[in-house]
Amino acid sequence: MIPARGYAAPDARSPLTPFQFERRDPGPRDVQLEILYCGVCHTDLHMARNDWSFSPYPLVPGHEIVGRVVRVGRDVKKFQPGDLAGVGTMVDSCRACVDCKDGYEQYCKVRGVLTYGSPEQDGKSFTQGGYSDSVVVDEHFVLKVPTNLDPAAVAPLLCAGITTYSPLRHWKVGPGQKVGVVGLGGLGHLGVKFALALGAHVTVFSHTDRKKQDALRLGAHEVVVSSKPEEMAAKANSLDFILDTVSAAHDVNAYLGLLRRDGHLVLVGFPAKPLEVAPVALLSRRASFSGSGTGGLPETQAMLDFCGKHGIVSDIELIPIQGINDAFDRLEKGDVKYRFVIDAKSLK
Repeated sequence: MIPARGYAAPDARSPLTPFQFERRDPGPRDVQLEILYCGVCHTDLHMARNDWSFSPYPLVPGHEIVGRVVRVGRDVKKFQPGDLAGVGTMVDSCRACVDCKDGYEQYCKVRGVLTYGSPEQDGKSFTQGGYSDSVVVDEHFVLKVPTNLDPAAVAPLLCAGITTYSPLRHWKVGPGQKVGVVGLGGLGHLGVKFALALGAHVTVFSHTDRKKQDALRLGAHEVVVSSKPEEMAAKANSLDFILDTVSAAHDVNAYLGLLRRDGHLVLVGFPAKPLEVAPVALLSRRASFSGSGTGGLPETQAMLDFCGKHGIVSDIELIPIQGINDAFDRLEKGDVKYRFVIDAKSLK
């Protein structure tokens, strides 16, 4: 076994504290990474506080991992020591069901294993995440990181990036289309960057005008303050696609009314309570309201390659691991532009 150091939530009410544990020795198909950076996702906060009622403790969060390969198993073919690599939200799946065979491992219902908080291969312990100094993962779930990008700013692409890239690609967003991005946070700011790189005309929707200048800095063509009825009315029946990144309760019907005929609104945020959809908002324009989770391994690699080609990374605030509890408090208040990333060397 490999000794590892990290920060863990001991229970749902306590702050994260230093934690020593063990990683398995690399098997024939495994890759061992020295973790360099790990993004801080809002999911980490939910899991640490057991907001979804299935968190096992002690819990080491973190599923936006960038690291350096230090060791590989004898059957590994894609990586060698010294390579820059990444690990996202999953570390295993059944790999035999139709979803896995189609490259959509994120939808595996047989045996999807999350990067942290899921039963380990031995059936006795639970996976632990990237708020640590090392990780051992099957080669299939390890990704090549473009070397021309800042590795710290790449880390959030492993969750926030693929979560926004996947629906844009699936619904074939491209040049000449008018795209709305609802919410300008960790997900939304990457949605803006991807939609622009795909050639779309991008409008950002924010509840206040507080982020207007930042949205324009990111390249958005327009900004609409969603709390102003006259601004929303001016966009009625005008958009081909809307990426809804909001995880709080909100009126999705107000945005469905902005779609053109045959338009799509895709939810990637994760509201805690159900959203109510008025049938007329869909029936009156043959619109669709869909949801999309993260992406599978082939699509995530394609996303990283796309980012390398177009120079896309997350806007980040780099923090030492010792600042994680303050970062959680600020994350809960929305006080970050736009993603915290842990510098793992602070564990040393």
